[in-house]
Amino acid sequence: MKALTVFFKEVKENLRDKRTVMSALLYGPLIGPIMFVAILSTSVTRDLNKADQPLKVPVIGAQYAPNLIRALKQQGLQPEPPIADPEAAVRHQDADLVLRIPASYGKAWSKGESAQVEVIYDASRHDTSGPEQRLEKMLRTYAASQGAMRLVARGLSPDLMAPIRIDVRDQSTPESRAGMMFGILPYFFVLTVFLGGMYLAIDLTAGERERQSLEPLFANPLPRWKILLGKLGAICAFSLASLLISVVAFGVAGRFVPTDKLGMTLDLGVAFGARVLLLMLPLVVLLAALQTLVAAFAKSYREAQTYLQILMFVPIVPSIMLTFSPVKVATWMYAVPVLAQQIGITQLLRGSAVGAPQIGLCLACGFAAALVALLATARVYRSERLAISA
Repeated sequence: MKALTVFFKEVKENLRDKRTVMSALLYGPLIGPIMFVAILSTSVTRDLNKADQPLKVPVIGAQYAPNLIRALKQQGLQPEPPIADPEAAVRHQDADLVLRIPASYGKAWSKGESAQVEVIYDASRHDTSGPEQRLEKMLRTYAASQGAMRLVARGLSPDLMAPIRIDVRDQSTPESRAGMMFGILPYFFVLTVFLGGMYLAIDLTAGERERQSLEPLFANPLPRWKILLGKLGAICAFSLASLLISVVAFGVAGRFVPTDKLGMTLDLGVAFGARVLLLMLPLVVLLAALQTLVAAFAKSYREAQTYLQILMFVPIVPSIMLTFSPVKVATWMYAVPVLAQQIGITQLLRGSAVGAPQIGLCLACGFAAALVALLATARVYRSERLAISA
């Protein structure tokens, strides 16, 4: 009951703090969904609109290959006037890409030789990869059709040029493709939990220490561990509220992402949200204990804020690791806090089953790690130096 008294006291006092409320219940849980919808919707819509429109490309030497230009027009190319210096135009972003046909094109074509064309573009620009691939596909289609006609004209079968026929059978599903594209989503949930309790953890330890209000609290005839439990309960409550808002916000935001146009299925509904909350429970307690532990070593609010901002980068490590070095999911990964949440939520996004053994391992090991952090924090709370502000 005494720990609950501390819990309700801290929650009530911090609900009056605009900075804590805005961070835990507004900025933290909503910044991810807003970025999610704004960036993805804009990017996807732009790319789809470009794919539906004629491809405008400056063409140098169009007079040397009229048949090629005619065939490319039928595939959606809209030739633009030639540019004097195409390399400089592409480098300075005056043109996305340029098609150059040399004067020797017609001579090589009439001899039945390979006629060369050049596609000039900048691979370092993200917005040019789509148009370049589209133009290259057009050229390859024309080359394949003309090569087949040359063989037929010589009384040969076009199959002679294709001794091996490759049939690519994609085993991905709409859900797995969505999981690949939205693999950053688990980090948003971890970040939301971190931000949801960060300012509260700072204020309840380093903040009170700086205001010299921690010493009178410790002077009460109340075991230190009960004070700690009350404070941790308040931090966890704010973190859980932040996570719940974020899960609901992502569920709403997911409806505005045009995944159907990309051949993907993104299910962020109630079932997904419930499993995310379950997987994140041990991490809520673990981060609350770690934040309180780190804040206990700071003598001022600003110092604790600096320490926790450094700690904030730790959860991003699994996301970076899995993005650049994908690994086969193994059961033991669910025993590693943060990595377990990253793996589990990604599997849910991919439509893969996360069974009771995996969830149980995640909960057991996560709460065990939280208990270790809690015991370390309780030991620091027993120190009389914690109440001293200077």
